[in-house]
Amino acid sequence: MALAFLNLSRSFDPARNAVRFVGHDGMFQVLFFIEVGALAKSDAALQRTEPSVTRWLSSFDALRNSIQEVAHKAYSYRRRAFYTLTAADFR
Repeated sequence: MALAFLNLSRSFDPARNAVRFVGHDGMFQVLFFIEVGALAKSDAALQRTEPSVTRWLSSFDALRNSIQEVAHKAYSYRRRAFYTLTAADFR
């Protein structure tokens, strides 16, 4: 099976300082985290404002397609239970 993002939910994980989202490969759940630094790098408006959970989640929503593309790419290299996407993944 291929990786799919069936659930649009996402949440902020303060311990990781990242937004958490979930992918599915058949019956397996795959966790993804995108660091806030990666969101800030990709969202110029976010760089000019005071960071907040609401802004991180809104930025994630606006960039969802490109984030999921990077998540697909990371998953295709090596299948693991979770991934942390960083600014270096978004070149």
